Amino acid sequence: MGRSCSSISLFLALKLLLLLVAWSSKRGHCLTTPRPRTTNKSIGAVLDLDSLMGKQQKIAMKIAIRDFNRFSRTKLQLEVGNSRGNSAQTVVNAMDLAQKKQLLAIIGTITHSEAYLATEINNATKNTPILSLSSFAPITELPSSPLPQLIQLGDDINIQMQCLAAIVGHFKWKKVTTIYEVNSGFSYDPGVLISLSNSLRHVGSEIVNQLALPSLSLQSRIENELNQLKKKSNRVFLIVHSSLELASVLCKKAKQMGLMEKGYVWIIPNEVAALLDSVNSSVISTMQGVIGFKTHFLESTKPYTKFGFRFRTRFALEYPEEEENNTPSVFALRAYDAAFAIANAKVTNKSQGKFNMKEFLDENLHQSSTFTIINVIGKSYREMAFWSPTHGFSKNFVEHEKMEVNKFNGYDGVVLSNIYWPGDLHSVPRGWTNSNEEMPLKIGVPANDAFAQFVNVTYGDSKHATSITGFSINVFKAAIKNLPYHLHYDFVPFNGSYDEMVNQVNNKTLDAAVGDISILAYRYHLVEFSQPYVDSGLNMVVVEKPNKSKQTWMFMDAFTKEMWLMMAAVHVLVGFVIWLIEREENEELQGLGAMLWFLVTVIFLAHREPIRRPLARTVLAPWLFVILIVTSSFTASLTSMMTVSQLEPSVVDIQTLQKRNAPVGCDENSFIVRCFKGAPLWLGIYPRHC
Repeated sequence: MGRSCSSISLFLALKLLLLLVAWSSKRGHCLTTPRPRTTNKSIGAVLDLDSLMGKQQKIAMKIAIRDFNRFSRTKLQLEVGNSRGNSAQTVVNAMDLAQKKQLLAIIGTITHSEAYLATEINNATKNTPILSLSSFAPITELPSSPLPQLIQLGDDINIQMQCLAAIVGHFKWKKVTTIYEVNSGFSYDPGVLISLSNSLRHVGSEIVNQLALPSLSLQSRIENELNQLKKKSNRVFLIVHSSLELASVLCKKAKQMGLMEKGYVWIIPNEVAALLDSVNSSVISTMQGVIGFKTHFLESTKPYTKFGFRFRTRFALEYPEEEENNTPSVFALRAYDAAFAIANAKVTNKSQGKFNMKEFLDENLHQSSTFTIINVIGKSYREMAFWSPTHGFSKNFVEHEKMEVNKFNGYDGVVLSNIYWPGDLHSVPRGWTNSNEEMPLKIGVPANDAFAQFVNVTYGDSKHATSITGFSINVFKAAIKNLPYHLHYDFVPFNGSYDEMVNQVNNKTLDAAVGDISILAYRYHLVEFSQPYVDSGLNMVVVEKPNKSKQTWMFMDAFTKEMWLMMAAVHVLVGFVIWLIEREENEELQGLGAMLWFLVTVIFLAHREPIRRPLARTVLAPWLFVILIVTSSFTASLTSMMTVSQLEPSVVDIQTLQKRNAPVGCDENSFIVRCFKGAPLWLGIYPRHC
């Protein structure tokens, strides 16, 4: 009975199901949900998967494709080619991806030259949009080789080089050494050094040494190159182009070889500084005191926080050997934005799938030109300031965004202060050194000078107890304090005459001599700005006496030579024009002699010749006004020069003293003593102490 009831129930259930199916089919309905339409469209990627940057870009693009597939009926996939940091492999990968059907675009670290080469070899690449994540230099893009399908999403190299030069100019380093990686994922472009050289020239600096490192595998060459740099005087090293991996090895080798000690300066570029959040402590320990700059972006926003959590989770699953706490860099964010934007533009475009390059650039290309200046210290780094080509340096980002005038032009000492330099140095390194750093600058000081208020040497029980004081010494020390670096020097008491001390300077026994204030001021200028001291020592320069022939023609200095020539030419031209107009009717202005005399008299506004024609008066009237102004200016300039010259000593030679029969007092060590030898005693001229 139970078994028959079960059979009846099953029969009724099947019949009911058949009725429902028949009913739904009549109404055109289906009980099953339609499967989404899938396609084989894909986005290609050419990345350096041997580098941390390439790995981050790959993970970010996978997240972007996944986010797009969640909300779109069209499913995309990502096809990645590993360039291994090689330009040739990058070109090959780009051509291989361009051959695939339903390829929307190619995204990756592809330079302009690599994209152009791939296009020339394979025409299929011309029809494929290429989104370059590499930094680019517009000066290398020739008009003869346009690439309309190439979109540059990276930073402008010119702006990066301007930021690098602004840091150099801020600390007033006159000479720098550049280091760059060739054949890396960023593919060295010669336009980079051209841009940097031009930017450095604007801040009064220049490149004196260049170091090209072709491969990370040749670590022996890195050591050899660093040994060569250690022998040179320059100590400011700019890493212009490099991967994080090479920069880490470079800093590690430099620290082992003593190139990370006091006095050295290392500046890292955006490609390295932007990835410091993802490196381990061993890398940070080799970069202590290094400064750098990285692209600024807001890290406290809610979308970035969510993206960072998903990024770290997926990165740890795919690359468990990397650092666990892996923070996405700006390069990962750009890769995500590029992949999602190209998918959205190609699949959901309003123009029935047609890709409009201009619309894509307007809607998606938002590059930041603001950089954060960082200083590596401890287990991480510290943000010091912000820089942009429009506003220069600023301490606070909020103030930086509101700035309308370049208040901090890269030279304000407050903005980049309290920097931790290599070797635990807290003062700004001077940027260069002597061939022998242990030898200080030897300054000769007259030990038996009679004017104690200027130079006074007192001896103690030992050499170190010698005291050297005086006004000239105080001026010298004040000048040394104003130098942008620390200068080692020792005062050397000299017991001979001042002339003998100067001869010791010329013979390189002494580096400089403390004498009167004029020579001391010149010494300060030479120490600060003259490179010969760095290479071959400081030569003494003796102040010459005024040239009498120059004083005779002093009135000629009121105007420049060009001004004199221009006024003479215009004056003759005006006189010649007036003579042409007046010579037919004016009897007093006929002949060459009359015209020349007119030119002379008109200078002093004393001409007697009448001007009859209105046209001639029109020509002469403004010129008379010009002559009046020029004459007044000449008188004022000449008066000023003659007044200034009166400030110089009125007694310049022995003959003047003899005519005045004046008694003279001087120091017996002075060069004036020999001028009086043999002078008649009845003149009252004899050496004596004041």
